Amino acid sequence: MRLLITRPEEDAVVFKAQLIALGHDVTIEPLLMISTDGTDDIDLDGAQAIIATSRNGLRALAASPQIDAAKGLLLFAVGPGTAATARSLGFTTIVEGPSNAAELIPLISEHAEVNSGPLVHLAGDHVKSSFVDELQRLGFFVSQPIVYTTRVATRLASALVASMRNKRIDGVILLSPRTAEVYADLVGQHNLGTACTGIVHFCISAATAARLACLEGVPVRCAERPNLQEMIALIGPATAQSGESRSERR
Repeated sequence: MRLLITRPEEDAVVFKAQLIALGHDVTIEPLLMISTDGTDDIDLDGAQAIIATSRNGLRALAASPQIDAAKGLLLFAVGPGTAATARSLGFTTIVEGPSNAAELIPLISEHAEVNSGPLVHLAGDHVKSSFVDELQRLGFFVSQPIVYTTRVATRLASALVASMRNKRIDGVILLSPRTAEVYADLVGQHNLGTACTGIVHFCISAATAARLACLEGVPVRCAERPNLQEMIALIGPATAQSGESRSERR
């Protein structure tokens, strides 16, 4: 299957290798670019734990002078990918939660102390306030330095536009609601709405798929759980179907 990965470059390269190993033909077109430029704002003085809801937060921490001190703290990580990044950086005390921040809250309540030091959430510039609001409602003090920022793509590469128009892309992989929103905007900008009706859009969540509502007639499939393993499982069965449909067109 000819797939397009839209996630940021560093993570896209790893995901591409996994999909190629499964026999897919993969193109990368990052729609979000990450800058880890807030490392000076990380203060771990008295902190009892770190919360990482994104690998980008950990990458920012890795570039900070605080990284050595951080490794001695308890780390709460959203999903297996973030936990794996933490282990690669040398963290040893990791509580791995499900693949979204809201489901991490019960684990934080179980393992952290309300009357102890602050929880430090490594946040991006588009973080949802509801996560920290709920932790504060439970009595935790939460510090939330903005350690990375996101820049969005303003155009698609001309080669990709041509591939989509000429039916050389079978599937688009969308791994966040914001990525899907940017994608939908760029599809409109390049007048690719009709071309997209022949492309399967693999979405990591229902919230991600909802951002494609403005694209009429676009095929959408959602992972059962919001993680890469589920995405690979979702894409896998489509391979044979895609091959069959191309054979029929020929």
